[in-house]
Amino acid sequence: MRPSKRQPDELRAVTLERGVVKYAEGSCFVKFGDTHVLVTATLEDRLPPWLKGQGRGWVTAEYGMLPRATAERTRREASAGKQGGRTVEIQRLIGRSLRSIVDLEALGERQITIDCDVIQADGGTRTASITAGWVALYDCVAWMRKREMIPGNPLRDHVAAISCGVCKGVAVLDLDYAEDSDADTDANFVMTGDGRIVEVQGTAEKEPFSEEQLLTLLALARKGVTKLVDLQKMAVM
Repeated sequence: MRPSKRQPDELRAVTLERGVVKYAEGSCFVKFGDTHVLVTATLEDRLPPWLKGQGRGWVTAEYGMLPRATAERTRREASAGKQGGRTVEIQRLIGRSLRSIVDLEALGERQITIDCDVIQADGGTRTASITAGWVALYDCVAWMRKREMIPGNPLRDHVAAISCGVCKGVAVLDLDYAEDSDADTDANFVMTGDGRIVEVQGTAEKEPFSEEQLLTLLALARKGVTKLVDLQKMAVM
């Protein structure tokens, strides 16, 4: 039995609430159980210097955790003067994931920044950020289309992410912190709405895992992402 009493293929309770920030072009407050993340999308008429003049836009991301998002206070990275390696890795993952389903040329020479602020962490903050990031991005694109800034829809598909793992020999979906901290294998899957894989991050925390176990985790992830994409569709209806 899982600590949360969930079935192996059961997600935590997931909610996606749109339009929660007055000034942002797009926003979404996501809850994956006790993991809560506020995501905003900001449109800017500027680009990284290396992209200027190429006739295409950019989607990037920033990620951070509030000091009391965890059981003990975490020092703000701004006060330390630099971002930690984990933060940089996660925000690059979020950016890559969202760019995978965007027609960057259709954006024009503009940048959309997805800011992901973790209010409360109980495992799966990066997967929650990607899933909510798509909703915020969708609303930002809708804001642009309403003002006739772009001719069509640059979003080619949905994208969502979920964690899976092997805990006490059992493959399970959507790990919370209690499972994540004690898992034999920990993996994150980013997938599009039509089932294609954007990225897989898998690590053997204790014992190496087999190809059969990897395929089992992939099947679980597909089931979870399908449910998350359905929730995204309901959120933007």
